[in-house]
Amino acid sequence: MKAKVAGIVFLIGSLYYIIVEVVSATFFNASFINAYIFHTISELGIPNANSPLFWLMDSAFILIGLTLLSGNFYKFKDFIIKNKTIFYIFTLITSIGVIIVGLIHGGNPLTSGYHTFGAVMAILGGNMLLVLISRSMDDFGVFQKITICLGIIGLIVFWIMFFSMNSIYMPVYERLSVYTLIIWSFTAGIYLLRN
Repeated sequence: MKAKVAGIVFLIGSLYYIIVEVVSATFFNASFINAYIFHTISELGIPNANSPLFWLMDSAFILIGLTLLSGNFYKFKDFIIKNKTIFYIFTLITSIGVIIVGLIHGGNPLTSGYHTFGAVMAILGGNMLLVLISRSMDDFGVFQKITICLGIIGLIVFWIMFFSMNSIYMPVYERLSVYTLIIWSFTAGIYLLRN
């Protein structure tokens, strides 16, 4: 029963995030394609005229953070055989980072440093968490292989983004490094429902 509950939580959290980003980008002060290619996810959550649904995007950040926190601590921890303490630490780092992104907006000189720190916690910490999970479970089946592939892709793209901050395509790298965690959450939901 706990696995089903956690699985549903992971599915709802990941689907909510994807749907909310699409809706927020649709109403962003740019074409839908441009919003995805030339504007960061964080920009969708800044309360200004460019993003009238900023509160919706911020709610998605907070919800995905709570999803990871509750899903991992409530049930997914039972599938972690090794490195449990590190698993808990990286789950906390990732979850708190995403929640910080939702609560503290970018674009404000007074708070942008905290927002950036939260984003690094979420993206770097989250993809490191995926690699850790893949190597800490009982076997190395399909789910674990998907998990490590997502984590490695996320880490590679994160570093590309880190060294391409002035590139007009930086938002694309940002999204790719974030989506690995969202895809994993959806995959984890299916995995828990099947187990």
